[in-house]
Amino acid sequence: MKTYVVLGVFALFILIGGQSYAQVLKNDGASQSGSSGRLLTDMIDTATQMGRNMLSMYNKFGQLGFSGYIQSQYQVSEIKGNPNPYQGGEWGPYTSNRFRLRRGRLRADFTHNTSEGKPSVYFLFQFDGTERGVNIRDFWGRYYENKWELFHFSAGMMARPFGFEILYSSTYREAPERGRMSQVLMGTERDLGMMVSMNPRSKKTKLKWLMVDAGIYNGQGLTGTSEYDNLKDVIVRVSTKQRNIGSSNVKIAGGVSALVGGITNLNKQIYTMKEVGGQWNMTAGDVADTNHMGEKAARQYFGADARVVIPNHKGVTEFRGEYITGTQSGTLSTSVTPGTYPVASNGMNQPLAVRRFDGAYFYFLQHLGSWSHQLVGKFDWYDPNKKVKGTDIGADRGLTAADIRYNAWGAGYVYYINPHLKLTFWYEKPTNEKTRLSGFEKDVKDGIFTFRTQFSF
Repeated sequence: MKTYVVLGVFALFILIGGQSYAQVLKNDGASQSGSSGRLLTDMIDTATQMGRNMLSMYNKFGQLGFSGYIQSQYQVSEIKGNPNPYQGGEWGPYTSNRFRLRRGRLRADFTHNTSEGKPSVYFLFQFDGTERGVNIRDFWGRYYENKWELFHFSAGMMARPFGFEILYSSTYREAPERGRMSQVLMGTERDLGMMVSMNPRSKKTKLKWLMVDAGIYNGQGLTGTSEYDNLKDVIVRVSTKQRNIGSSNVKIAGGVSALVGGITNLNKQIYTMKEVGGQWNMTAGDVADTNHMGEKAARQYFGADARVVIPNHKGVTEFRGEYITGTQSGTLSTSVTPGTYPVASNGMNQPLAVRRFDGAYFYFLQHLGSWSHQLVGKFDWYDPNKKVKGTDIGADRGLTAADIRYNAWGAGYVYYINPHLKLTFWYEKPTNEKTRLSGFEKDVKDGIFTFRTQFSF
């Protein structure tokens, strides 16, 4: 309790004593109501502060630009050894508060234009450094065709074009972390692959509002060091840029996404849900009749997202939502997409488990009479196994904690002190369904409060 009081006093001090930069932030705040330049697959958008910073570097050094940001945070857990890893990573068994350097990014961009000033080649690399080490996040190149000014081609370690929250850059995201569903399905947003995109650039085109991205990827993302089977993920996203509704100032945008892929099962057994005597059980394939070694365990996701932005006198009201459903392959103990093939403690390859899932999130965002102050509310859920719920889930049916549905409520306040510093105060409380599994007969205490500072240049 004392920790919350201290943080509350600190927040009050900042709000009273901090200088207002509302006018400076207006352009950047306005860009919050759009997605251009804010998604990991976007081109540089000079309407944002980061885009302007990059452009000034280009002008100074020719064609090379640098940017970066640091997210340092302090967190307080509801209990020691919090079992919730989706708000910044695993907790130590005797820890209920911690400082973390959540992200520390340094990014370099190179661009080459034609003699007519049109984009030709673009190259980007980005590193992430925290107290846990340094890793690459992006390392890819892009080529623009300029005959029709419609397409560009990308290859390397880059963001996968699926959904909105997965692509929404952590630089701009209002909540500290992506939701549980996004982290389970794609533990990292990036993967090795190739992508072709249709993003009309000609001023004369009537399709400037439409974007199509299609790519093929290894599948395991940055959670694994290399491809471990021959199967690939094919991903397609069709989306729209923000458009006004009729003659009003209200703007809408959205998209639909699909992923078709899988994992090669490297065990003679594979687990699937089967109905026996009117109840659903997680059951292994009968190895006496079929050897499931080498069988494809499906990963198929289908999603739709939408955003509505309503301008206010100073700021905007925004509603944002996304729904994803499909088939996910993990193991009996987890539905998380594996970065390497799962191996048991005895060194043997584990059998995969296939489940039908769905999940969604909904945001409410409201500026509080100024571009500097923003209130955020969020609700999300992830149901890893749609065939069972509540007390249906028990060990006698072959089910585990990996089959439990979670709802999560989150709320916070974001203070944009100036274009290079923002503060986030956030509390999120997940709620698991009550089951017959040991330890999950009631809701687990796993709420987390986060105070984050983000410095950027």
